Amino acid sequence: MTDKRRRRLPRQVREQQIIDAAVRVFSQRGYHAAVVDEIAELAGISKPMVYLYLHSKEGLFIACIRREALRMVTAFREAAASATTPELRLWAGLSAFFSFVTEHRDSWVVLHRQAPELGEAIAAELAQARSSVMAEVTGLVRDGIEVGGGAVPLGDEDADFVAHALVGAADSLTDWMSRHPGEAADRIAYRLMNMVWVGMRDVLRGEVWSPPEDTA
Repeated sequence: MTDKRRRRLPRQVREQQIIDAAVRVFSQRGYHAAVVDEIAELAGISKPMVYLYLHSKEGLFIACIRREALRMVTAFREAAASATTPELRLWAGLSAFFSFVTEHRDSWVVLHRQAPELGEAIAAELAQARSSVMAEVTGLVRDGIEVGGGAVPLGDEDADFVAHALVGAADSLTDWMSRHPGEAADRIAYRLMNMVWVGMRDVLRGEVWSPPEDTA
């Protein structure tokens, strides 16, 4: 009777069960050490069924990246949309990102620590996910520049620069978070905003740092 119930599950539901199991196994074993047999057993189906739904181990890993990246970007976008100003939207989005990393650690391990080491198809999928995050952050930074005005004009290249600094810092801070598990996600976002956003605001006001002139 159990097998009959399993066969009646819609394809989409079954695929999500397989991906759930795969994310867990890939995060624990790594891509190369993970075996489809273990994923199938964890998902409660046969190994041939995994291949029927997702075709290959690489296809399964790409499906994991695609789904978890979409979940992460959606969390960022929805949180940002709930705020009223560019800086509050960015803070809310960053808080949602750090919350995602905390609550879905297996997902983040797959996205952040393993995928860059793998093949072209996987790297391309990861690049697309990163591009989506970067576009969200760049848009908010650009809005902040436009709203802030200031003595020093900043353009699209500056917004892109600040967005890359923010995303790079956020990526790096996820490793810091693992060593400081008591730090709340919104607190981490708050500290990052003070390091980067305040600096951008000072530049807009004309407060630009320069290295000392060589007096030798």
